[in-house]
Amino acid sequence: MKTKKYIFFIAALLLIMFVIKYAYTPAKSVQTENLRNKVPELVLNSNDLINAYLIDEEKSNKIYAGKIIEVTGYVEETTLLNNRNTIILASKNKSFGIICDINPNFTTEFNQVQKNQKIRVKGICKGFLKDVILLNCSIELTPNE
Repeated sequence: MKTKKYIFFIAALLLIMFVIKYAYTPAKSVQTENLRNKVPELVLNSNDLINAYLIDEEKSNKIYAGKIIEVTGYVEETTLLNNRNTIILASKNKSFGIICDINPNFTTEFNQVQKNQKIRVKGICKGFLKDVILLNCSIELTPNE
């Protein structure tokens, strides 16, 4: 009888320890993960990405949303939107662009970006809200052609 109580006590103690560990250990956030060394699932230019969403948003969400994609384009604007470094990539369609929320690890690169500069960003596509949204982006200032 003592053995059963002892085993139950140890199992309960281990369960409590695991619950406490996972409750107080933050999960690795996708928002702060450095994507620089991650292999993108798709590589394309800003015009192709915008056009895909304009033609069929639902189909494009199935293809791009939630995936790491690499996009090459020209900088239309840099902002500090909501205290986040943000780059807007231009497209041939002047009404739409790609909003790139830059990972805080890339502040140095962000500060070097110039308007109309060709750059490559890698981020997680979240979808389309008048513009395509990429989160947690890394920046490559001199993309190879």
